[in-house]
Amino acid sequence: MIVLASEDIGNADPLALTMAVSAFTAIDYIGMPEATLVLSQAAVYLASAPKSNASYLAVNKAKEDVESNPAFGVPMHLRNAPTKLMKDLNYGSGYKYPHDFENNFTEQEYLPEELKDRIYYEPSDNGAEAEMRKRLKKFWSKRK
Repeated sequence: MIVLASEDIGNADPLALTMAVSAFTAIDYIGMPEATLVLSQAAVYLASAPKSNASYLAVNKAKEDVESNPAFGVPMHLRNAPTKLMKDLNYGSGYKYPHDFENNFTEQEYLPEELKDRIYYEPSDNGAEAEMRKRLKKFWSKRK
């Protein structure tokens, strides 16, 4: 049930994972036969929840890039500059702190130049993910 909640329901109903883990914990605490009620409640909730595997697809696309590309450098604006030399080399220069912007968001690129504009997570139109999709579309208006 925990895998189902994460892999097949995902962000379409983010509470599904909480439900599945809570059921697991409750079953561990009370044991059978009373745990039958917990299993039934969790199974019905998960079966009825909106479904999306967008997070699963996203992590697989990201893993593909990691496995098929060389280790690209971390963008300079994301590098920490704890020493004078690193500051002189412009580590951290140009970083935009999201909380300094409206809605705590800035369209700054965080991927290496070679993967610039790559999109991994593409939310579905199901359940809570539909709202996430709208929000991301608004914030990333310059992307597809």
